[in-house]
Amino acid sequence: MNEFSSLVSSADNATELLFLDKSDYEEWSKTASSRQQELVTKQSFVGKTGQKAWVQIEDETIVLIGWDKQDNLGTLGHLPFELPEGKYRTKQKLTELQLLGWGMGAYSFDRYKPLKRLPAQIEVPDDTLKKKVEAIIQSIYLARDLINTPASDMSPSHLESEICALAEKQMASFECWTGDQLLDQNCGAIHAVGRASNDPPRLIELKWGKKEHPKICLIGKGVTFDSGGLDLKSASGMRQMKKDMGGAAIAIGLAQLIMNQKLPVQLRLLIPAAENSISGNAFRPGDILTTRKGLTVEIDNTDAEGRLLLCDALTIADEEQPDLIMDFATLTGAARSAVGTEISAMFTHSDLIAEKLFKQGESHADPLWRLPLHESYNSMLDSKVADLVNSSSSGYAGAITAALFLNNFLSGSADWVHFDVMAYNLKTSPGKPEGGEGMAMRAVFAYLEETYGQT
Repeated sequence: MNEFSSLVSSADNATELLFLDKSDYEEWSKTASSRQQELVTKQSFVGKTGQKAWVQIEDETIVLIGWDKQDNLGTLGHLPFELPEGKYRTKQKLTELQLLGWGMGAYSFDRYKPLKRLPAQIEVPDDTLKKKVEAIIQSIYLARDLINTPASDMSPSHLESEICALAEKQMASFECWTGDQLLDQNCGAIHAVGRASNDPPRLIELKWGKKEHPKICLIGKGVTFDSGGLDLKSASGMRQMKKDMGGAAIAIGLAQLIMNQKLPVQLRLLIPAAENSISGNAFRPGDILTTRKGLTVEIDNTDAEGRLLLCDALTIADEEQPDLIMDFATLTGAARSAVGTEISAMFTHSDLIAEKLFKQGESHADPLWRLPLHESYNSMLDSKVADLVNSSSSGYAGAITAALFLNNFLSGSADWVHFDVMAYNLKTSPGKPEGGEGMAMRAVFAYLEETYGQT
């Protein structure tokens, strides 16, 4: 991960940024010289969001930046690569969200293609604010890097190495069950999904925090590549399936942020990791798997594999009786049909948690939308030969039935939130370059801060 920071504590000889909306620009124009007005007019600047203009004031060059006076990622998110490389400062008091926009917009995935230039840097004199924003940015970068890395370099074993390195850095405990060890742990579902790959499936665990603090468990779907299994995806459907471990990437990034910011929680991270491949021992439609919970699952579709990874991990999490379980997964296309690609679908039994998470999503420009755990739809998961079927044959309510499937593997003793996310930006917008994205991460972290406080 690139350690270059787009935020600096001080910036000698920095270029000044002057933020103006339309009315501010009109006032500024009244005091500007005719030459300055001419320069700005030639650059078509009128104070609209996204506009910028260079102008000379006495012996100093400044940049006029158009904005709408809103606190959002878009204020600065487009600037790091639109402005020339160098350092900038502003007299405008910038918020955490605006600085996050700058930092998120300064990201680029350069593992395989060197950057032609570095992003611009902005001065942040408030050291406390700078450190927090940098911590959030680095966790987002980590999630993005993991998602953007192709499956050839992001297999289950690579995911294990990433989490092991994180555990060593944060002095956390680490454990991993690989291949047939999963059968010894009665994790038949995780094993079945990944057994056809040359890189065996595994369940990766990180633990951190003091025993007297509340227990929270983060789980992330780690399908490092999803061919669809024997129910093979189309070429177009398979093209971006390197991102099918996006839930794991988000959980890992969030875990890093929790540890970095030393939230007073007892953290457990569980990542079931597998590549859904095809070979002679691939699991098949019609197979019946026995899960850690003891429930049997009939396979209707091998492309509904993510919930099979999660069900064993959820059971293990629930056995420890934590206060809160959160899982993240690129689980269903149905969730994208319901809320699109920019909003995270959220499921929980708790009205209070849902309300708080929604509010944090709104205030942190990380939108979440609650979908219902409609119990009547459980009938869509009925099997004639097993306790459950892994995929409903109905074409309706796919995201809901997937969440209901997961709900069967919980006792109800812990609060639970399930996020069905895209984990990918289909296009570039301010603060959100095309590619992997740590969706729901910032909203969830803000919720955890609000709920559990800080040391």
